[in-house]
Amino acid sequence: MGFQLGRLLIMLGLLLVGVGVVVLLAGRYNLPFGRLPGDIVYRGKNSTVYFPWVTCLLISALGTLILWLLNRR
Repeated sequence: MGFQLGRLLIMLGLLLVGVGVVVLLAGRYNLPFGRLPGDIVYRGKNSTVYFPWVTCLLISALGTLILWLLNRR
């Protein structure tokens, strides 16, 4: 049990490091993550509602591809 938990924590840590690197690179190179065509933005008088629809689909597709590649045996 302890070995599996440790392995899971290491994998989650590596995943967080990977996400952090992507966020840093996206900010540095001005990549349009979160501002892709198809992302919904509603600006009212006193509020803004933002739903990154296409960004969510892209992240989901990339995550599915990565998990599929890792689980292939």
